[in-house]
Amino acid sequence: MKKCILSIDWDYFIHTQEENWGSYIENTSNIIHLWYKRYIQAKARGRDMQKWFSLSPEIDGFWQKIREHFIFATGLNAYISDSHALSYEIAKKYGCNAVYLFDAHADLGYGGMTSLEFHVHCANWLGKLLKEKWIEEANIIFSPYTAEKEEYFKPINNAFNIRYPKFHDLDTGIEVSAVHICRSGAWTPPWLDECFFRFADNSGLEFEIKDCPVRKWDTANLNFSDQVQYLLA
Repeated sequence: MKKCILSIDWDYFIHTQEENWGSYIENTSNIIHLWYKRYIQAKARGRDMQKWFSLSPEIDGFWQKIREHFIFATGLNAYISDSHALSYEIAKKYGCNAVYLFDAHADLGYGGMTSLEFHVHCANWLGKLLKEKWIEEANIIFSPYTAEKEEYFKPINNAFNIRYPKFHDLDTGIEVSAVHICRSGAWTPPWLDECFFRFADNSGLEFEIKDCPVRKWDTANLNFSDQVQYLLA
């Protein structure tokens, strides 16, 4: 019997220009301090960083479309976190053997099969689940704004059962045992956090929040000391 986890990364809905793509370590500095640093540096050049990011209109009908393909099991467990690596633990905990991932990143590991030898983190958790045989299949639904392509992961694709369906190509009646929404704060701007939590609320699910600290975004009251602190971050 298929038991699946529906794993959704908030960056699936975030559109930005190529110059804002990057690879980051998930820590306090990168999920909040670095955003202020980038804002201050951009402002010094006469630019408004907040205009570099926009939210996909797909967010409004997302949960309705989800329910056209997925059935939420009775007693379903739902989680919110900042790091996507939590999906690894959730899938193991509830005996899920399939993953449906909505994301701007594949999270299979970035460096071929050798990247699956490292500890579990936000960039390889899905590949680790496959390698360690916790799951039998992975279905990656890329964001319309992704910079990644299926062929980037050819060695891992060849080793495991991985598909890259479009949203509208998904089967119907897929039963979901667990849902995880991650914020990926190193990649998604703090001024959209209210939209993030409203998006989660619109699912109608009751979530347990695991390690997703509140981010304060108040550029109007940045004093000189704050700016020095962030610029040194």
